[in-house]
Amino acid sequence: MQLQLKKYRLQLKHTFTISRESHDFQDSIVVGLSEDSVTGYGESTSNPYYNITQGSLENEINTVRNEIEKHEFTNPDNFYELLNSLELTNFAKCALDLAANDLYGKLLGKPLYKIWGTSSYKYPITNFTIGIADVDTMVAKMKEQPWPIYKIKLGTADDVALVTELRKHTDAIFRVDANCAWSAEETIQNSSALKDLGVEFIEQPLKASNWEGMRSVINASQLPIIADESCILPEDVSKCHGHFTGINIKLTKCGGLTPARKMITEARSLDLKVMVGCMTESSVGISAIAQLTPQLDYVDMDGALLLKEDIASGIQINADGSLIFPKTGGSGIHLL
Repeated sequence: MQLQLKKYRLQLKHTFTISRESHDFQDSIVVGLSEDSVTGYGESTSNPYYNITQGSLENEINTVRNEIEKHEFTNPDNFYELLNSLELTNFAKCALDLAANDLYGKLLGKPLYKIWGTSSYKYPITNFTIGIADVDTMVAKMKEQPWPIYKIKLGTADDVALVTELRKHTDAIFRVDANCAWSAEETIQNSSALKDLGVEFIEQPLKASNWEGMRSVINASQLPIIADESCILPEDVSKCHGHFTGINIKLTKCGGLTPARKMITEARSLDLKVMVGCMTESSVGISAIAQLTPQLDYVDMDGALLLKEDIASGIQINADGSLIFPKTGGSGIHLL
């Protein structure tokens, strides 16, 4: 197996702001794994919240290059056993695991969703994310990108007033994401007003460690509550039961498609709703997420739509949110 690494700085169309940070670009690492002249691709992005940089990803993957290139590749599960034996962050595992899954499907000539026994006939529509800004800017972004579902990033001085103003300009479904910025009391109070404003659910309102607060919220909220920062690893899924309505899985944070599929299975067993989200990846990462959509209740895979210029082809997202799945195997990724 041959390993290739490519570094990219992905320029965003607009400054993207959440409750704790703003950025105009996203650093990304794309991994290529090749076997028999076939290459699978995977991606992971930098993330200051988790102390992940492009340089740290490059260094740790290069550190285990020999072990990876000596590996006798048979399937992604076998390859993930190797990854678990190495000292890698989940972000690095994600890029390698996505590449291994894409490679496996390409070698078999089948898309991953078919290999997993699912169908592309039914899938949730992705939301389009509107980052925090002044009201006029947020409205302008919605008008620039008409969409059936918007995720509104919150954490301002008056979030309900902000959503009230945005609602005047669209009939689209709203989802809101406070990125840990609220208290339990705020969440309970906001949930009633936001429900009246056509909000579908609230994502991660409290700090990730505030399980006691989440218990009080889930018992009193007028809206479903989806875990994000509180649900990173497979072992976190069971903790979310009784504290959240559902979970938002991020491939970069959990370590790729392989652990994500286990998280989906466990969440279903606990009657939790399942969402998969993105971290402003290019179509390399987004195309991998798309293969999971038949198994999901909600999806946030708008990362490539937020970029000025994409670096790959794969899944196509139409203006109405519908998908055109690649005909090639794996995740169907090709670098441009």
